[in-house]
Amino acid sequence: MERIVYLDNSATTKPCEKSVSYINKALTESWGNPSSLHRLGMEAEIALSDARETVARSINAKADEIIFTGSGTEANNTALLSALKAKRRGGRVIVTAIEHPSVLETAKRLETEGLEVIRLKPDSDGIIPLSSLENALTQNTVLVSMMLVNNETGAVQPVKEAAGMVKRTVPSALFHCDAVQGYGKLPINVKTLSVDLLTASGHKIHGPKGIGFLYCKKNVHISPFITGGGQERGLRSGTEPLPLIMGLMGAVEELPPLENQLKKQEELITFAKELFSNNPDIVINSPDGALPYILNISLPGYRSETLLHFLESRNIFVSSGSACAKGHGSYVLNEMGLDKRRADSALRLSFCRYNTKEDIELLYDALCCAEKQLRKAN
Repeated sequence: MERIVYLDNSATTKPCEKSVSYINKALTESWGNPSSLHRLGMEAEIALSDARETVARSINAKADEIIFTGSGTEANNTALLSALKAKRRGGRVIVTAIEHPSVLETAKRLETEGLEVIRLKPDSDGIIPLSSLENALTQNTVLVSMMLVNNETGAVQPVKEAAGMVKRTVPSALFHCDAVQGYGKLPINVKTLSVDLLTASGHKIHGPKGIGFLYCKKNVHISPFITGGGQERGLRSGTEPLPLIMGLMGAVEELPPLENQLKKQEELITFAKELFSNNPDIVINSPDGALPYILNISLPGYRSETLLHFLESRNIFVSSGSACAKGHGSYVLNEMGLDKRRADSALRLSFCRYNTKEDIELLYDALCCAEKQLRKAN
């Protein structure tokens, strides 16, 4: 079988063995409804509780602070729409201009509901300056949302410092963090981060698609996103998808020690940067200090969609850093101030613990071949 080089792990990851095993177990053994009062229901409820405890421990939370959702997108929607409940206290919501669409589009919805939305712009490294947050905070601020890791560049945002600033300035405001790209890769402690709400997704950490979770700090009151039978503390009704929840638990249990894995990823990214430096046409867009699981690069003059398909023909899978099909560049790179030619040729390389230096060497050789074989765009 021809070797596949998969470098699109920020889009999704291949489920790990324990995740698949736990899913199968839930489908064949713990298949009862966790709300049923008979033995099969009780067995399913025990499995559900074990999964909730496992996820909670991974971020130093309490089990009853974890709400399982159908995705990271649903969790982000639930968190942001809580601003509607707090509207009576004030009408300002602050987000960053480089959030995931599930945050940015929900922010647009809040505007249609009469709230004022402030969008903080990043600096040239893709980092949100704390001074811009400080200037935006007012006493009628009800919610601030800042992602932990940007999904296109890997830029790590100053969430801890930002949350602390919000709590000192407007104690009643909620602080939400989209940690989808950081969970399972960076150590996360919700207590030291001082966040009220935090979201994550299973399929970014070698778990299944269709499962995410929302951390909701004790005594923080938000409105339910899906109403019905009152599952998940009444905040996400519907019979719990136990196979997917168990799959998430398996992925969490199989995570390597994060500090050790971070060092390995840093070595891999350093190797990639040193190798790419041999070709002066390859430009690095990710800032120094970015999460070493994401590396955004450009080959100016070659459209990213063309490069993506050239690489795919060699069984190398990456993602485009710009929406070339629609003729619009990446909003994240645009907000960072990158020129159009560079943004239009951007590729996002996203790694996992299974990637090797050989993967990077194959990618580099393919990029050099692309330069020779493809026509430069005007």
